[in-house]
Amino acid sequence: MTEMKAVVPGNAVSVEQMNACTKAFPESRANRVARNAVTSMGVVNAARDQRAAREYRETFGVSLPCAKSVTHQDKSGRCWMFSTLNVLRSKLIRTLDIDDFEFSQAYVTFFEKLEKSNAFLERIIETADRPANDRVVNHITLHNASDGGQFMFCASIVEKWGLVPKSVMPETACTVDTKFMNEALGELLIADAAKLRAAYAQGATAEELEAQKNEMLESIHRLLCCCIGEPPTTFDLALAVGEHAQVDAALVSELNACGERILRDRGLTPQQFVERYVGFNADDYIELTSMPGTTRPFGHLFAIDWFDAVIGGRPLRLLNMEMTVLEQAIITSLKAGVPVYMMCDVGKRALRYAQDFKGLMATDAVNLEDLFDIDLSIDRGDAFDLNATGMSHCMVFQGVELDEAGEPVMWRIENSHGANEDYQGFLHITRDWWRAFGGDIVVERRFVPDEVLALRDTLPVEHRDPWDGFINYRPW
Repeated sequence: MTEMKAVVPGNAVSVEQMNACTKAFPESRANRVARNAVTSMGVVNAARDQRAAREYRETFGVSLPCAKSVTHQDKSGRCWMFSTLNVLRSKLIRTLDIDDFEFSQAYVTFFEKLEKSNAFLERIIETADRPANDRVVNHITLHNASDGGQFMFCASIVEKWGLVPKSVMPETACTVDTKFMNEALGELLIADAAKLRAAYAQGATAEELEAQKNEMLESIHRLLCCCIGEPPTTFDLALAVGEHAQVDAALVSELNACGERILRDRGLTPQQFVERYVGFNADDYIELTSMPGTTRPFGHLFAIDWFDAVIGGRPLRLLNMEMTVLEQAIITSLKAGVPVYMMCDVGKRALRYAQDFKGLMATDAVNLEDLFDIDLSIDRGDAFDLNATGMSHCMVFQGVELDEAGEPVMWRIENSHGANEDYQGFLHITRDWWRAFGGDIVVERRFVPDEVLALRDTLPVEHRDPWDGFINYRPW
């Protein structure tokens, strides 16, 4: 029998040292003031620097006209979906010459859940020869039915399944609050995973496992229909459009005393709707990240294994570049009137809920260092390596204020938490905040320099595990 090595405990907290700290704490006036402030009003309100915050203005030299409505993801983790659709609706609004529109997020949610379920079961089959405590199997089973995702996940769904207006398939109780739907779906997927692994252990062939998986997808489809409703395969589009709408004139007629021009397109499939009125092609977009570190060199193209949500869809490909490359691409796109999808660590140093500074996110406006007399300085690469930050929320760049040198001062960001949150649904984030807690965009290729596109198109793809310190995306 192999002799077990004794576990040597580390040094315990010293009672004497901590008692001395407790006794000494109130002797400092700064400590007393900080204690009273934090215990009565909380960390953020006590740490806010009003003088710094009031220096920022809600003006933007470059500001895009946005849809009248502000979308609301409610109690769900579908920010990536809402943000992608917010980018796409700007295309449709221009095409139809209208001032507002909203796609059906419920329709996309239905197929997001279906595609993720298929990807999950395929990976269960792929790893059926591994033990249950294998790290890959553990990762797959931990992340089986949650809401998170990426622009390219949504792009894959749009290209395969199309889109419909929100009026055709509105939100349901299960899409505005996804918790219990996800729990039910997750239980079903884990039960199915156990069946597939047992079948493999009993000698089932790959063809037999695939057939069993397809039967499971029918049960998953039934669950989703109960929670979200049946997705339409065709629908009739009836929509008031503007004078300069770029549509088939034969489908437009004037109706009612207001003289509205009504577009009527009957029997549309969701795919035809995208083709005729959105004109979306995922090939037009590139994803750029700026996440430094010795394991994340700039000028390299990365993929995350066991991560893509749509089998056969658009794979996630991340070109890691200096932050200035991302910022110039954003500015170029905004100047051309095109919004940009982004990801950031939205909870950091945010005054977004303060009544007098609603929506503001600025590193100098929430001064934790002075409040607690601590040192929070950290290398940005270390912050990603050690999980101090990560890409936790998706939104859309809609404007920027530039200084005399053309450098960004503050960004205007469209959120998806409704018009009553933040500053009428928008965030204002400073250059320093974005450079500390941002670092992922999806932008049209035409706004990216040729030399950067050449890297994206020619570099070999470097694969990373989903749990390593590369990107630190919050897993789906």
